[in-house]
Formats: sequence, C-alpha cells, structure tokens
Amino acid sequence: MRRIMSAIVALVLLAAPAAYAVQPDEIMSDPVKEARARDLSRELRCMVCQNQSIDDSDAPLARDLRLLVRERIAAGDSNSQVLDFLVARYGEFVLLKPRFERQTMLLWLLAPLLLAGGGFALWRQNRRRAQAGAEVPQPPLTPDEQAQLAALMSEDAASR
Repeated sequence: MRRIMSAIVALVLLAAPAAYAVQPDEIMSDPVKEARARDLSRELRCMVCQNQSIDDSDAPLARDLRLLVRERIAAGDSNSQVLDFLVARYGEFVLLKPRFERQTMLLWLLAPLLLAGGGFALWRQNRRRAQAGAEVPQPPLTPDEQAQLAALMSEDAASR
C-alpha cells in the first residue's frame, strides 16, 4: 500500500510543473478566447526548452510568448494571423509542427523517402540472392565423392 501511495505522489509531483506553467494572471477572462490561446500555445515551441510547447514550459520566454499570443487574440487576430506573426518574428522554428512548404519539404519527406528507399534496397538484395542461388548449378558428384557419400551413409545407418 505504501509503495502505491509513494508512486502516486511521485507521479503527481512530476506532472505538477507542466500543470502550472500557465500562471493565473495570464488567463483571459473570456473562456472562448482562453481556449484559443491554450490551443495556440500547444502548437508553439519554447525557444529555451526546444522540445516543449510554451503551454507546458515555465521559462520566462515561454511566459512572454503566452502573453503575446493572448495580446494578439485580444486585438482580434485569427489563429492563423497569430501564428503568422510569431513565425515572422521568430522563424519557422517556433512551430512545433512545421508547415509543409518548399523550405520544409525535405523535413517532411525525408523519413518516408528513407523508409521507401530501405524497403527497395531490401527487396533488391533479396531478389539478387534468389537469382544468385538459382543461377549457380551444382556440379554432379564425382565417382570418388559418390563412394565417400555412400560410405558415410552406410556408417550412419549402421550406427542407428
């Protein structure tokens, strides 16, 4: 029972920093706008943490970005306008999921191309092995080899 309780406490303590990243003074009074701000914050990368969204990060820069997102929403910007503003200011890196554009095409297509290339290489190697095995005929046994084989087989039969 003690182990279960200590595991639960440990999980709560580990999850607590992410749960309290957005401070109470940042929250907008309109719940619809706040929901939009939270959704946008989950799409934006913390420039300090780099693998967390600004919604989950406690970094001061993440707080500034959260406040900036809320300011832009309060000013009447749409979600795409807010994202465009932040991309223009900080670059494409600010997005956790980069847009599919000419500059990011390699990023999006590299994994599927590598997977397809690896599959093609395996298929080709397998095909070469099959062709190599089929093309090499085995020469017939010489009379001496046939005699040795017969002797080995008779020894094996006798030992059983």
